[in-house]
Amino acid sequence: MSFNPLLIWFLIGLALVLSEFMVPGVILVFFGMGAWTAAVTSWLGLTAGWTSQLLVFAISSIIYLVLLRRWFQARFMGFEGDRQDPSSNIDEFQGQIVTVTEDINPETGSGKVEFKGAAWSARSETLITTEHRARVIGVDSITLLVEPE
Repeated sequence: MSFNPLLIWFLIGLALVLSEFMVPGVILVFFGMGAWTAAVTSWLGLTAGWTSQLLVFAISSIIYLVLLRRWFQARFMGFEGDRQDPSSNIDEFQGQIVTVTEDINPETGSGKVEFKGAAWSARSETLITTEHRARVIGVDSITLLVEPE
């Protein structure tokens, strides 16, 4: 009994793509795509034997993995909480100099600063007016805690 290579490669590809849902890491999908590439080349008559089909499978899988993995991860992996924890990223803010764009009044708890091109709410224990700059000493949620420079 002989098997149709097109069907075999298609089923291998389908199994690998479906396995991606059970195994984290976004890797198996590229081997599935490689199997489907081998199926297409077999269907087109470009790869007649198993050796050439295996070569197409291996090379195309590696090319897909190298070229598309980062793009797939960015689109499908979602939010990764351990990498986005503000308490672990506090060093990015502390000690940085910011421009005061709206007076920071300790009595009202309001004020605005510019940090890396973005407007941030800011609080300070002392009045800081717009003609001054400030230094970031901490972060409270989405508000920068600052002191006069």
